Amino acid sequence: MAADDARIDEDRRIRYLQRVVDMTCQVLLQQEMSLEEAQGMITGVKKMALRLFPDKEPTFDLIYGSRFRRILMERFPLV
Repeated sequence: MAADDARIDEDRRIRYLQRVVDMTCQVLLQQEMSLEEAQGMITGVKKMALRLFPDKEPTFDLIYGSRFRRILMERFPLV
């Protein structure tokens, strides 16, 4: 039963992180902001993700890093 609870909790944290990342991507694409503000938002999401999933920074960079870089390159072509 404890393993089921752990899996349910992890699934909940994954869904939460996915929603936060999706919303952040939409804000980055739709709102006027500076490069520094955009990078600050991404840093905040990464910190939140690492609180949810400690020691998973390489996984975050692999899964979400390229997505954020692509958005930054689209919004700020000189990046």
